[in-house]
Amino acid sequence: MFIGAAHALYLPRRTKSTVTAEDACEFAVTWVPTNEDHDPWLIRPEHVKISVRGGDHACRQINDLLPPGSPVHRLVLVEVYTPSGNWSSYPPHKHDVHIVDSQGTLIEADLEEVYFFKIDKPEGYAFQWVYTDERSPLHQAGSPIDAVVRPENNCAVLVPEGYHPVASPPGYTTYYLNVLAGSAQSLANQDDPRYAWVKDSYSHTDPRLPLY
Repeated sequence: MFIGAAHALYLPRRTKSTVTAEDACEFAVTWVPTNEDHDPWLIRPEHVKISVRGGDHACRQINDLLPPGSPVHRLVLVEVYTPSGNWSSYPPHKHDVHIVDSQGTLIEADLEEVYFFKIDKPEGYAFQWVYTDERSPLHQAGSPIDAVVRPENNCAVLVPEGYHPVASPPGYTTYYLNVLAGSAQSLANQDDPRYAWVKDSYSHTDPRLPLY
């Protein structure tokens, strides 16, 4: 991270694997239950789609390691770089209910999510707000979530449901590996209606992006 997109390797269930490092490196392992079998698939950095999302101080870089439509079941992997002073996963959005409209279009997927953070300086940190509203199942069940967490380097934040914006403090670039899985291999979500208006106010994109 901080120099280019990652490599990613998808392996089907019931696969045994051994990792041997020829150079200093870091790797993450994630998995999800499945009843489908797909061929192994190696994603190289040069094949990763990179885009800039948002506007003004909500600009961030997106690396689609394993995007929706990939030949796998349920799993989605995304790398996000949020520059100094910017926000990401903003406006706050959620994906905790599976909703399909009358035409069969997926409006929202029910996804659980992990954010694994890296900060470009050892003393760095980020803020993440995880909260639910009346549209979220836990909220309806009488167990609402409303928590502000301060992830540091190598911290993981679990998002079972609800909204989950991230802020990157001035002076620090925040990276996170975003792992999602649930009712569909999709990023279909709904914004918090209180904050969705900000999308119509953007006037420019951050000239620092993409970072590489």
